[in-house]
Amino acid sequence: MIKKRIIFAGTPQFAVPSLLALLNSKHTVCAVYTQPDRKAGRGRKLQKSPIKLLALEHGIDVHQPVSLVNTEAQTQLIALQADLMIVAAYGLLLPKAVLKIPRFGCLNVHASLLPRWRGAAPIQRALMAGDTVTGITLMQMNQGLDKGAMLKKASCDILPADTGQTLHDRLAELGAQMLANTIDDIEHLPVTPQDNSQATYAKKLEKPEAQLDWQTPAIVLERKVRAFNPWPIAQAELFNQTLRILTVQALPATTTTEPAGSVIRCQRDGIDVVTTDGILRLLKVQRAGGKVVSVGDFLNAHPEWIKGNR
Repeated sequence: MIKKRIIFAGTPQFAVPSLLALLNSKHTVCAVYTQPDRKAGRGRKLQKSPIKLLALEHGIDVHQPVSLVNTEAQTQLIALQADLMIVAAYGLLLPKAVLKIPRFGCLNVHASLLPRWRGAAPIQRALMAGDTVTGITLMQMNQGLDKGAMLKKASCDILPADTGQTLHDRLAELGAQMLANTIDDIEHLPVTPQDNSQATYAKKLEKPEAQLDWQTPAIVLERKVRAFNPWPIAQAELFNQTLRILTVQALPATTTTEPAGSVIRCQRDGIDVVTTDGILRLLKVQRAGGKVVSVGDFLNAHPEWIKGNR
């Protein structure tokens, strides 16, 4: 085993277990790269990324370039004399010149079983598609979008109740475990090219997608609600207001003749909405500026909305 100098590049919580795995290894994390601090929260204060906070806690130098395309950023990378660069949800493109800098190249921890779900939102798109399994791929980075040769893959079952958050957390830990078991001998591992004919693309999530369209089967909406939790959270217009929808259940079609979007049942155990195929029962909701509550608690505050009492 060669003791390696490693640059770690990552930004969100997903990358934290991977950085911890490297910090607990026999190798040296010589620098951390992460996105610049961003304004967030109601106060719009500058917030450090989870990776920056962890790096500072361990006394590691942190670099936050806006881009890696310029000569100054690349000169800084060269000066680190790294053997390897590990990338996990970093958020910046690595140009060809950067990919060539580390002795053993750049390795990406990607949250899908490539070539399925290349792109920015593989966890959510797998849930939305109704996939029953996903995983982590450790991949040599090239100039293509998640098109590099694969070193290792590990599967993770998608459970019926999984949300974007629960699946994210399991995959983050799986990625860290794979790094811990791979990093010592990475330079000797065989690589497997991806089959581009099997590729699918996981485009970035956009807020407008969060609006539920009742002209959609109930099972598809149920998957979206789970996938969009914790962000951007599914929402719908009901009772002349916008409700955020956090937990639902897809039910079989009934004999109702009501059009899609109609509330046909409104009781404390659920609000039933007609879709083009089946019924979507809402179980947990949130009003603008309010707390997440069960439908029972929501209707306790609005008994006039209970079907039959209006």
